[in-house]
Amino acid sequence: MQLFVNPAGELSIYRQIMRQITEAIAGGRLQPGDKLPSHRDLAEQLVIAPLTVKKAYDELEAGGYIETQRGRGTFVSGTVPQPAPGNTGLRDAARNLLSLALLSGGGMPEAIHALNEVQKEMLEARGERGQQEKKS
Repeated sequence: MQLFVNPAGELSIYRQIMRQITEAIAGGRLQPGDKLPSHRDLAEQLVIAPLTVKKAYDELEAGGYIETQRGRGTFVSGTVPQPAPGNTGLRDAARNLLSLALLSGGGMPEAIHALNEVQKEMLEARGERGQQEKKS
């Protein structure tokens, strides 16, 4: 999996890393047990400070997305984190999506269309991984 960061982006670099890893897990491009690059390797690849990667990994581990095994490395967790009861994260994301759609001159239909497109991309990426594993 290749990660990219934009230092001038809206999100901080560690949050960009977190978002890409959680999206890869959700989309099936990263599976439980997959090994992630070390802090240093990923920092070198992205040309950023290793502590930035460590912060992203620490938060992902606290959220249950990844786990660090001393002496072996960092891996995608075997269980998917479950949202806490009353978690407003999904509602907040929906509010943000609809706000963006309204600000760009659209509305609910455009937001739904965007969600459908992203779902299709994620399912296709999941299918591509499945095809690659069958060929191996």
